[in-house]
Amino acid sequence: MEAERRRTASGAIALVVLFVAALAVYGLDQLSKYLVVTHLVEGEAVQVIGDLLHWQFVRNPGAAFSLASGMTWIFTILAAGVITFIIWFARRIKSIAWGLVFGLLLGGVLGNLTDRLFREPSFGLGHVVDFISTPWMLPAIYNVADIAIVSSMVLFMILTIRGVGLDGVRESRRNEPAAEGEEPAAEAAGGDRTPSTGLPVARES
Repeated sequence: MEAERRRTASGAIALVVLFVAALAVYGLDQLSKYLVVTHLVEGEAVQVIGDLLHWQFVRNPGAAFSLASGMTWIFTILAAGVITFIIWFARRIKSIAWGLVFGLLLGGVLGNLTDRLFREPSFGLGHVVDFISTPWMLPAIYNVADIAIVSSMVLFMILTIRGVGLDGVRESRRNEPAAEGEEPAAEAAGGDRTPSTGLPVARES
């Protein structure tokens, strides 16, 4: 019962982190795009920090960092699929770190999908507003949603390399002997799980 309560509490916290992170990213992304569209001239570059950071308003018909222009409908469908998967998968997440990964990804994908659905030239084919230019680091122009998506991928790789499952337990600790009166890490987290993903696996009889 105690382990079940801990899993329920961890899952609830992870869900809160996921949706708060998604809402924060989405709100910041849409607010920044609104300010860009209303205050900047399209195509004009404005120096913010010398040559390190520029604001340059462009409309991007492709993917993140202006890649694969002309495939807007494909990215619209893929984004809708990613959002549906995250919402369906969210109940499996018991780790705050993994909640943050999926929250950043959800907010970023939703931010760019909103542009594709509701901006010109038409529904589903809208161009994404990009405005952040860092010529010393990347030749592309991007936005807050792109930063969130890339950050989620970096965090995903870090957690995977470290062997942290969706339940928050590192694979190296999963089968450690428990102290007297305590459950093994795998038991407390909800049974045997596969490495990194934390998904349940069947036990052998």
